Amino acid sequence: MRAAVYFADEKVKEAFAALLASARTEDRELAALLDKAIAAIAANAFCGTHVPKRQIPKVYLQRNPPIKNLWKYNLSRSWRLMYTVASDGDTIAVIIEWLDHTGYERRFGY
Repeated sequence: MRAAVYFADEKVKEAFAALLASARTEDRELAALLDKAIAAIAANAFCGTHVPKRQIPKVYLQRNPPIKNLWKYNLSRSWRLMYTVASDGDTIAVIIEWLDHTGYERRFGY
């Protein structure tokens, strides 16, 4: 199911733009992985792994508006992209954040 992809807020959008503009190889590689993921999510909003509601971190539930569902897209062994899917007649995917493996484990309390 095709989806329009947006960033959750300006901070996330700016972080992505900074990765694209960076001269660091690691940042450019991460930006390329994010580009591929965004294209895959735009083609099929449900291509990631669904996170059960009981496992959604409280920080996501406290956002305004609160997140009702959460999806995880594995970028590589060490990076994860977190997003939510909504509908206002059309399917919308909202990029919440991307985390390295350590950040992901901390966010989810593993």
